Amino acid sequence: MIGDWTNSMSKKRAAMALLLALLLASPLSTFADKNKKKKADANATQPAEAKPEIDTSKLVWPSPPSIARVRYLSYFAGEKIDATAVPKKKKQSWMDRLAGEQGQTERYDVKTFPFQLLGPFGMAFDSKGLVYVADQKVGAVFIFNTETRDVQLIRNGYEAHFGLINGLAIDDDDRLFVSDGKLHRVLVFNAKHEVVSQIDQGLVDPVGLAIDTENRFLYVVDTQQDQVMVFDADTMKLIRKIGTGGKNHWLTTPGDFGAPSSVALDKDRNVYVTDTMNNRVEIFDADGQFIGMFGQHGDGPGYFARPKGIAIDSDGHIWVADAFQDRVEVFNREGQLLTWIGGHGHYPGQFEALVGIAIDKQNRVFTTEQYPGRMQMFRYVTDAEAAAEKSRRDAEQEKAAPQQQPAGTSSQKDGPSAEVQSSAAQQAAKSFWLSQDSQEENSAREGLLVQFSYLEVNRSKRSSVLQHELEVCP
Repeated sequence: MIGDWTNSMSKKRAAMALLLALLLASPLSTFADKNKKKKADANATQPAEAKPEIDTSKLVWPSPPSIARVRYLSYFAGEKIDATAVPKKKKQSWMDRLAGEQGQTERYDVKTFPFQLLGPFGMAFDSKGLVYVADQKVGAVFIFNTETRDVQLIRNGYEAHFGLINGLAIDDDDRLFVSDGKLHRVLVFNAKHEVVSQIDQGLVDPVGLAIDTENRFLYVVDTQQDQVMVFDADTMKLIRKIGTGGKNHWLTTPGDFGAPSSVALDKDRNVYVTDTMNNRVEIFDADGQFIGMFGQHGDGPGYFARPKGIAIDSDGHIWVADAFQDRVEVFNREGQLLTWIGGHGHYPGQFEALVGIAIDKQNRVFTTEQYPGRMQMFRYVTDAEAAAEKSRRDAEQEKAAPQQQPAGTSSQKDGPSAEVQSSAAQQAAKSFWLSQDSQEENSAREGLLVQFSYLEVNRSKRSSVLQHELEVCP
């Protein structure tokens, strides 16, 4: 009797517990569903927060009120990435994750995955205005359309076979030359990006390239040999060598190199070479004869600490990319600093491991840097444009000047005095205007006139012991 009563009570308790659990679970689940719906509705109705944008349209060098000589335009990092084309995430089971199996988002086709810059170095431009960039780490040549931002590729293992590509050059027939330091050669592509030839005669570590389309010379900087090799761009035969090789980067004499990096040409077909370990730029004529040099080691504007890239603009100014200082410095042919941009950082106009620089026919300046893996684009304001801007400002200032002069002052109806005219002409002839900070630090260089006559550059005595370790690719 007692056993039956106990069993009955146990059943009643179990039934009540089950009923209570159902009563508690039902409103909680309903409340949770309502909360989820409320959150979903709130997210749907709430507008997305606007991301802060940096206005780079006013980013110029030097800073106002000086006349701008360099304007920031944009940057490029690789192929377009379409976020809408990314497949939906497929939830993996714990057993798949434990086994290390790749998820659906980790499986991709190498041929279709958007390539991005990782270690860009040399650049070149074809007749269509496309920008070619050699990427050492990706092992590919990126071809950028700066207007549409579309990208073509010449990839290792697909369209070509690369080892460690460095410099690029393009002739007037749109033939592309690509230097490969690992495979000790320069590959030659036709306008369809097909390999048609190669140059390997006497090359050990080809890096920088430049082509003289008038004299049909291809200049190849061989960093390990401390020489610039000059080839016939049509027959691919070696013509001559500039510099003394086999001295393991120890030579400091004018006309010799210590681990040179890049080469550029001006309108007169003169050759400019960045002598990286000697922290200088050397200048040669089209026959390979030494003309002059400038530069010395230091850690401020106007000095070098591993100069790498070099380019010449339409007015004959020399642009040098300094890898250690992450600074682009602009000089005249006498080696006088005109202006500079850059510094360490990831913001527009800053650099991290700056290596390459190139200027196209549209006065656009391109730089490549290794760590962010990007190419920045600037606009050079020419001397003529700067002079026109100065004349416009002067005219506005004259209009704003009071019409009446104080008593006792001489009238200028007959025109300004000779001193005023001379001063105005001198101001109008200024090609570069240093920023306020630069003016304070470089007051001796303020107001430099850009003239293009060669001066004899006297090299100061220095120790032959190099303080830097060779590093071809940062």
